[in-house]
Amino acid sequence: MKCAQMNPRRAENTVLAANAAERENNNMRVVIQENYDKMCKWAADYIAAKIKAHKDERPFVLGLPTGSSPIGVYKELARMNQAGELSFANVVTFNRDEYLSLPHEHDQSYWYFMHDNFFNHLVDMKPENINILNGMTDDPEKECADYEAKIASYGGIDLFMGGIGVDGHIAFNEPYNSLSSRTGVRNLTTDTRIVNSRLFGNDPEAVPSQALSVGVGTVFDSKEVLILINEHNKARALAATVEGEVSQKWTCSALQRHNGAIITCDEAACGELTVDTYKYFLDIERTQRL
Repeated sequence: MKCAQMNPRRAENTVLAANAAERENNNMRVVIQENYDKMCKWAADYIAAKIKAHKDERPFVLGLPTGSSPIGVYKELARMNQAGELSFANVVTFNRDEYLSLPHEHDQSYWYFMHDNFFNHLVDMKPENINILNGMTDDPEKECADYEAKIASYGGIDLFMGGIGVDGHIAFNEPYNSLSSRTGVRNLTTDTRIVNSRLFGNDPEAVPSQALSVGVGTVFDSKEVLILINEHNKARALAATVEGEVSQKWTCSALQRHNGAIITCDEAACGELTVDTYKYFLDIERTQRL
């Protein structure tokens, strides 16, 4: 870790004035855990506590990601559900993205991923409460507009869990995507297609060139945003998220402007944080260390 002075920023108000009062005076949280398993356990416990505390007749609305980072969280949430410790009967989910042109049954579609890694393992999740963008739509613009409208119809997302890419992108909002963007069609960069090609026979050309994705603004309209960051290759992105300037180059840096932003990470991802920042968050979140 680099030695430098820390200047932790106070989080500013985000959009959606209706939610602002609930998030007032909250600062960005960075909860550092020893390893990936503990990071996932903390995140799962946090999500479970939020679902259990939700007493409204309105469903608890949960935003969900794909990728390798959340798999451990999904396993723990499913374990809780199967053990009768947590119910998903009053939970509505919205996934963050889907490849354009991949059918549900394709083993690399995000519809397939979510059912294989999570939804199929829940005992009381209602299929009608699962929302995933349709990559086979004939009208992508309408699909995206309808998705935004459906989120709004539930009163917005209560908690959006996500991960970030090595370049700091959130969902498929690549570097230089607008920080106020909404759900729409995204062109995938060559770097993203190369990274994802490991799942497509190591052939970047086999990776779809476009995807449907929620926007940065869509994510940050949520009352809370919980971001998972693990492994050494995400260290630069974590540092940009916490210590860097807010910039479209690092879409993750927009978290600094959200009053309900939480990052949970493992030690391996902290290698580019300044020593002062690392010690600050270890100290202020010391009761959260598993």
